[in-house]
Amino acid sequence: MPAAARTNDRAEIADLFARLFNLLDECRHENAATVYHDAIVVRSPRGELHGLDEVTAHLKRSQIEGEHTQHVHGDVLVHVDGDRAKATANQLVYFYRNGEAPHRTSGLRTACTAVRTPAAWRFSDMHITLAWMHEK
Repeated sequence: MPAAARTNDRAEIADLFARLFNLLDECRHENAATVYHDAIVVRSPRGELHGLDEVTAHLKRSQIEGEHTQHVHGDVLVHVDGDRAKATANQLVYFYRNGEAPHRTSGLRTACTAVRTPAAWRFSDMHITLAWMHEK
């Protein structure tokens, strides 16, 4: 695979993280198929979810009235191997109410597998590890 194609794939997968975190912050759960594969598996401290429908339902259920999030991510590393890629990112998540300072923050490490689909790259496997949490 030419170097330019690998660079483009890495950029698209890094963008996939940004699109996922924006989707979560904006509560656009109905758009989960734009970042997750149909057969997504998500493992987190809250348990394990299988499939796009289960993940989408979980996102809708876990929304707390009046609470918002702001995800900030960095240290994105991507290793592309054909139509599959391994990717990791660090996240800071701020939980807040309009006009108020965050009442909870957390640091997460996300390790994913992304797959190339006819539409674009999608996450097919995600493992979220809680590094720390602070509540006021």
